[in-house]
Amino acid sequence: MTLTDLLPADPDPDALFEAFTTWTAERGIELYPAQEEAVMEVVSGSNVILSTPTGSGKSLVAVGAHFTALAQGRRSYYTAPIKALVSEKFFQLIDIFGADNVGMMTGDSSVNPDAPIICCTAEILANIALRFGAGAPVGQVVADEFHFYSEPDRGWAWQVPLLELPNAQFVLMSATLGDVSFFEKDLTRRTGKPTAVVTSAQRPVPLTFRYALTPLHETMSELLNGGQAPVYVVHFSQAAAIERAQTLMSINVTSKAEKEAIAELIGDFRFAAGFGKTLSRLVRHGIGVHHAGMLPKYRRLVETLAQSGLLKVICGTDTLGVGINVPIRTVVFSALTKYDGVRQRHLKAREFHQIAGRAGRAGYDTDGYVVVQAPDHVVENAKALEKAGDDPKKKKKIVRKKAPEGFVNWTESTFDRLIAADPEPLTSSFKVTHSMLLNVISRPGNAFDSMRHLLEDNHEDRASQRRLILRAIAIYRALLAAGVVERLSEPDEQGRIIRLTVDLQFDFALNQPLSPFALAAIELFDLESPSYALDVVSVVESTVDNPRPVLSQQQFKARGEAVQAMKAEGIEYDERMELLENISYPKPLEELLQGAFHSYRQGHPWVADYELSPKSVVRDMYERAMNFVEYIGFYQLARSEGLVLRYLADVYDALRHTVPDEAKTEALQDLIEWLGELVRQVDSSLLDEWEALRHPTEEGPVSHRPPEPPPGVTRNERAFRVLVRNELFRRVELFARRAWFPLGELDADSGWDADAWQEAIEDYFEEYETLGTGPDARGPQLLMIDQQPDVWKVRQIFDDPAGDHDWGISAEVDLAASDEAGMAVVRVTEVGAH
Repeated sequence: MTLTDLLPADPDPDALFEAFTTWTAERGIELYPAQEEAVMEVVSGSNVILSTPTGSGKSLVAVGAHFTALAQGRRSYYTAPIKALVSEKFFQLIDIFGADNVGMMTGDSSVNPDAPIICCTAEILANIALRFGAGAPVGQVVADEFHFYSEPDRGWAWQVPLLELPNAQFVLMSATLGDVSFFEKDLTRRTGKPTAVVTSAQRPVPLTFRYALTPLHETMSELLNGGQAPVYVVHFSQAAAIERAQTLMSINVTSKAEKEAIAELIGDFRFAAGFGKTLSRLVRHGIGVHHAGMLPKYRRLVETLAQSGLLKVICGTDTLGVGINVPIRTVVFSALTKYDGVRQRHLKAREFHQIAGRAGRAGYDTDGYVVVQAPDHVVENAKALEKAGDDPKKKKKIVRKKAPEGFVNWTESTFDRLIAADPEPLTSSFKVTHSMLLNVISRPGNAFDSMRHLLEDNHEDRASQRRLILRAIAIYRALLAAGVVERLSEPDEQGRIIRLTVDLQFDFALNQPLSPFALAAIELFDLESPSYALDVVSVVESTVDNPRPVLSQQQFKARGEAVQAMKAEGIEYDERMELLENISYPKPLEELLQGAFHSYRQGHPWVADYELSPKSVVRDMYERAMNFVEYIGFYQLARSEGLVLRYLADVYDALRHTVPDEAKTEALQDLIEWLGELVRQVDSSLLDEWEALRHPTEEGPVSHRPPEPPPGVTRNERAFRVLVRNELFRRVELFARRAWFPLGELDADSGWDADAWQEAIEDYFEEYETLGTGPDARGPQLLMIDQQPDVWKVRQIFDDPAGDHDWGISAEVDLAASDEAGMAVVRVTEVGAH
């Protein structure tokens, strides 16, 4: 039975409340007092600000709100800060209300968008509010994680619906809202509805706090022996989380039987080289790692093992504050300071409570525990004092350890202050953009009045409002000068006195806002050019978000290589340092693309809200003929595998959906297929999630199912041919550089060690001066493939300067081994002339 089966014929408050509590009772759920109060206020028509601890059932109140809106024929929106939470809520609500009644919009995906209940990111709802104003078809807004209102870059999206949707009922929810008296008065003024503030300091699972003066491994042993697992050890960098997990391997975390159960649950899960092998050792010992840089399949494996009660310790970052799907009894803070991108500082009360609140599982634990580790030097000093005992002479001889230089200290007083402190008041982060003006101008009515309301009745102080007004005027003048908007001599039939002269798709500012520029730029290239496919990739890469860790490592490597070259040339140190400032990560077509972008911006001023960023990650990987594991190793990106994969998946999706079919040459289609298969073989969950969202099933989201091995890599013959070509061409490039040691590392198992490769290289260069590695050398015409049932026999012909095409590399490709490895498994059989 879904909750929709209990919709009352007469949706008065009493009938709604009775129907909802009947449904919860049937599920064995007894509402907490705060939940009961909040649902009563919602069914009575009030706005609700729900500020209760983590684990107190705010999600159930949201369900009650959606149920109320559905019964009253009003459309309701659930908003969350990240797409993962939106998709998770989407599937949860499908289970409760049925697939026909729930839709989702994230910018990337749109599923059942006309449904009465919509799950979306905050930006989607903000754009709807801007596009339609008070006439928007929004009857109710459930804003989860409302503390994001204070986020400097994104907070505007949480504020805009409050300003623009006076006819909606609002349910604002967070565990860390602080003083909300401003919002209580503001919502009541704007909507004309009473606003109920429902707060509760009472947690379903009470927390016990402790400050630990023991070394962390001793603290952990004490917690594990005291039955306080699972323990989540919080770090404020990914590197620290992994290092800590490895040091905790010295503790006996799990029993022999538990290790056997872990091995059985892991089954044939594929761990790749690098971090995958590290994680395999850790989880088999009962220790997990969890952070945003991991591959999704690794995070899901850790969550699955944790939910099964098999992981006693998880070392991770503070991302657990936003919807981590891991059961936790004890939270251990490794520090009370973090680097915020500018400086090292103490945690804010909101950050501390958001993380600490994850301790204790309702329905499982009677208590939750929060432990804060004292700084290492304080722990060492305490241990020395303890060792000295009551002997004053020994105490006097103790040389106290000092904090490292630049260390931001924390003490037990810092801890006590954070426990007692309320979360900081939320502060406004309103801003004006081109897309905001375009959305407002496109709605019926007088856009000047609408913008005046937005600019003069937001939550900023008067000085900030004046700056926003000046910014809006400058943007309007740019749009007018570009001919994107025009001023009318008299109002049109919809009351507009200015209107757009261009059509904008609904989500033009959400899903890759520079995609229209990419479409225009692709037309600059010749389809017959050998570099066309890679040039199109460079256009698309310039429009997607920067994978900063990759670019940083690319620059680091480029500068390292440049230093070696400059030393060889005898360039002095000071000059080398000056020259290094000009060396960055690779930016193919930068001058051409920036020039095209400047011209495009003249007629499309709103693209100034976004930055074009030429870069080469997909192109770099393809040109180096590397697979994912090799690329991660080459740039030492093991801690950022998940970020790299998500970037590759984003480029793949953009190539598929941005580039029109008529612009997809055979070479480009091959490249797109290769990229898709590469992503799928590394971790198919990202692509599976897209598919699950577009075609919801009863199985639920990918994140709720154990990771499954990807389909065989040979299944997609087109993509597999490219994988084979890349494996062989990588050997050609190394051959051209006379790099016989790396070649020997690749093919020693095939009988081709460094000595064998050196001999073949010397023989070739006795006959020819150079070996081509350009687009012609990579072309399909120089790769011969004889496809047999179990093995492909291949020959990569060399592009020699004489055009003889007699030299090459012969090899066999084992199809079964390739499927097992998720990559083309190549065995070199011969190198030489035919």
